[in-house]
Amino acid sequence: MARRPLPRILSNGSAQLARSRELARTAADSATDVLHPLITITRGLRRLAAAGRRRWTETPKERRGALLFLIASVLLVVALAPYGPLCAAVTLMAAAAWKGRDRAPAASDGPDETQSERLKALYEALVPYFSAAEDPEPLYAHGGAWDKAFPTYAFDGSGRISHLVVRYPAYFTDGEAEARTRIEHLLAAKSGRGREYHFTWDEEGNQLTVSVLLPLPVDIAAQRFVTTPGETVLGFTDPTEVRRTLPLTYGEQRRDVPPVVWRTGLRSTEPHLLALGQPGSGTSTLLRSIALQALQHGDVVIVDGGGTGEYACLTGRDGVLAVECGLTGVLASLEWVATETERRLIAANRAHQAGHPPPDDTKRPLWILLDRPTAFTHLAAADDRKDPQALLQVPLRHGRPANVTVVVADQFDSVDTLTDAVRQHTRARVVLGPATTAQVESVLGAPPHTTPVDQVPPGRGYARLGTGPVHRLQVPATPNPYDDATSDALRQAVLDLLPPRTTPADGETVPDPDPSQGEPELVEPEPAEPEPVPEPAESEPVPELTEPAESAEPAEPAERKPVPVLTKPTKAP
Repeated sequence: MARRPLPRILSNGSAQLARSRELARTAADSATDVLHPLITITRGLRRLAAAGRRRWTETPKERRGALLFLIASVLLVVALAPYGPLCAAVTLMAAAAWKGRDRAPAASDGPDETQSERLKALYEALVPYFSAAEDPEPLYAHGGAWDKAFPTYAFDGSGRISHLVVRYPAYFTDGEAEARTRIEHLLAAKSGRGREYHFTWDEEGNQLTVSVLLPLPVDIAAQRFVTTPGETVLGFTDPTEVRRTLPLTYGEQRRDVPPVVWRTGLRSTEPHLLALGQPGSGTSTLLRSIALQALQHGDVVIVDGGGTGEYACLTGRDGVLAVECGLTGVLASLEWVATETERRLIAANRAHQAGHPPPDDTKRPLWILLDRPTAFTHLAAADDRKDPQALLQVPLRHGRPANVTVVVADQFDSVDTLTDAVRQHTRARVVLGPATTAQVESVLGAPPHTTPVDQVPPGRGYARLGTGPVHRLQVPATPNPYDDATSDALRQAVLDLLPPRTTPADGETVPDPDPSQGEPELVEPEPAEPEPVPEPAESEPVPELTEPAESAEPAEPAERKPVPVLTKPTKAP
């Protein structure tokens, strides 16, 4: 059967549609050119009316009568004068045309001379990387046209490139990390140092998009974040990287900022975290932020290898089981953690075998925060004692089903001292402070999509959760409240998040020392008067002191005297 030809409206419909669209665009442009004077006069009349309304509003009420009389007099003179109305109409149209003219400067079609020189220099710098001698029509050649290689570009107020789209030939090895890294370093150096650039490679379209990232906010103080149990906010990142935002408080204002949320618990694929950085990069700040969030729903054990008292504010708080800074205490605490992990596993296993839910004492999260544990490795080796990191094997390997989370923070120069268990089981990684691309890639397992800068504020770095993408990170400001260099606002923000002091076993609460009233005085209890010893009568014989018989029951121990309590001296009213 012969096929019937398609109707002409279907065969060349796209061409007719494009022709119709072009005719409509031409007609609209012609109408705009013809009606341009009318559009200008109408715009001018609207602006004159707005100016008159504004002048009438600004005029005081006691002067509005005189102004009305003046306007009426002018209208009367114009109406009675020969050719007055015609002259008034011509004058009004001229004023409206002058007022309604387009006063915006015409946008230049291309870059100015300085911008052209910068783009030309960038083009010449890319020629050795994007050119080949066998290419018959090279896109990049010395003395070539840069406008074909850079279809889109933008500059900031200082004249530096803020956005750029680079086209490159198809034979460029964009699948190799080394080749891409060379291009990224070159573009960052030629576009301006001291800024962070984001690179997006489009391998299918042979295009590279370069954009300048805005600095992450550093004024986010520690506060209660809107999260569920099992979610920990490590910091904040760019709005283009994550889809979730958190409402944060900035003094009296509130803003929505995208966070980097780390999920822990039974269903977490990254139950433990490792943070590395240079001295002063903010790893201790990250641990304090995690501790304040963990204390809302769980217990915390802190190991301070720095020995500088960065966690003294958490000592004796509800939920803080221990804050250890000595080798003996660290070993004892980590041994207890390993035993507690095993106990939770056994209790949960028995409950599962019996068909019952896990006990409540196994559901409460237990956090182990270790700041510079490699410092105790050297001390343990010097005293011929066990390495504290060896006690982390059980919590690291079996911590997820037991609701035990381990967070380790250390420095780059001590990475070789970390044990294999710490490296293998900490799948959530954070790098803080200035670091090279090689250092970031060695820790996170993937290179960042931005160019690291040499100088960054404390708490700035990168984070990667498992096999996810690499995010820029800014840790919320959580300084030591007992540090004199801390501002009052940040100190109060941390103190407001601290849990109350732990109540002693005897039920008495030890008050916090008040620095304004001096040191508390030790109030000694008054000595009790001795009871009189009755003298034996003359007729009664005095019993002799003899050894008690073996069958005699032991005497009950005497009651202990009360221990003196530290109390503040009360002032007289």
